[in-house]
Amino acid sequence: MPLSEHEQKLLEQLEKQLHEDDPKFANTMGSDPIRSWSTRHVIIGVLGAIAGILLLLVGVSLQAIPVGVLGFIVMGAGVYFATLRGSSFGKAGKGKSAKAKPKSTFMSSLEERWDERRRDDH
Repeated sequence: MPLSEHEQKLLEQLEKQLHEDDPKFANTMGSDPIRSWSTRHVIIGVLGAIAGILLLLVGVSLQAIPVGVLGFIVMGAGVYFATLRGSSFGKAGKGKSAKAKPKSTFMSSLEERWDERRRDDH
């Protein structure tokens, strides 16, 4: 079911407000998730996972529990590294300001509209 004209305007206002408040988050959510995968991370992660599987198999065949556990850890780390997104890797602490943003008037108006709608229903 298509959105009404009023709903489309509200959605556009929400998107604009999001881009103004948190442009990094808005760009992350608006971008194509396939494009944000880093090929280098995927290749290194897959190679690490394969190395972990091999270590795990060697540990099992030699009945060496520490080698098997190490293989499992390496395999898990490889999978984790392969699934990291390129834009989020290594940028965790950059660009944060110490100022707290005041509550948006846009959000206040949305809350007021919601309250009015709830009162009208009863």
